[in-house]
Amino acid sequence: MNITQPLKSIQIDWSKIAPDSYVRGIAALQGLTSLSFERPVTFFVGENGSGKSTLLEAVAVAWGFNPEGGTRNYRFSTYDSHSELCEALRLSRGVTRGGRGYFLRAESFYNVATMEEEYSRGPNGVPQHLHEKSHGESFLAAVMHYFRPDGLYLLDEPEAALSPQRQLTLLARIHRLSKEGAQYVIATHSPVLLALPDAQILSFDGPVHACPYEETDSYRITEMFINHRALMLERLLGAEEPGGSA
Repeated sequence: MNITQPLKSIQIDWSKIAPDSYVRGIAALQGLTSLSFERPVTFFVGENGSGKSTLLEAVAVAWGFNPEGGTRNYRFSTYDSHSELCEALRLSRGVTRGGRGYFLRAESFYNVATMEEEYSRGPNGVPQHLHEKSHGESFLAAVMHYFRPDGLYLLDEPEAALSPQRQLTLLARIHRLSKEGAQYVIATHSPVLLALPDAQILSFDGPVHACPYEETDSYRITEMFINHRALMLERLLGAEEPGGSA
């Protein structure tokens, strides 16, 4: 573990989570009391509903980010939906405090872009005009503007907004900035992003555990589809299209 990373580990105090909370029903989180971040880049992987975004959001809120995203200076709410897991987290911080940072999540980025326009109207603001760009372009513009060689950056399924080519652009920027002191925790299904060398990959399918890149579902299913596309389509769709002739 690099002690200069802004975030070294988290601990969960389950006594602070209500007995009837849905968080207690998330299989991957049951029994999880601590988690260490061993590398500058950590990926959370797992099926939809496995808990990776729930934990990432809790880390973001506990760190001081707005639940819907943005920098730590963003303070707004369009829909309060985050769990109480953030109240049960204790964060172990490294030597580098990581004052900079950004919480980037695809599902609420429209709201963040709206507030960015408002916040940037101040005397020292530099408007990015994110609403004048496509979803993917605005997403990447925020990355290029706000991501720096220090601080903590939390990303929730960034591939949802990005083409494969733009995912490669994001991959290269994460790699470069992580070598310069930035730390990333990313929930993703993208086999492109997961290919980042020397990253820590934690699977939420079952109890949270380390997982090699080639054993992630994102890699295995993508590799299988590319190499056996006709066979997979035949099994998924059937030999005949609906309404086709015999």
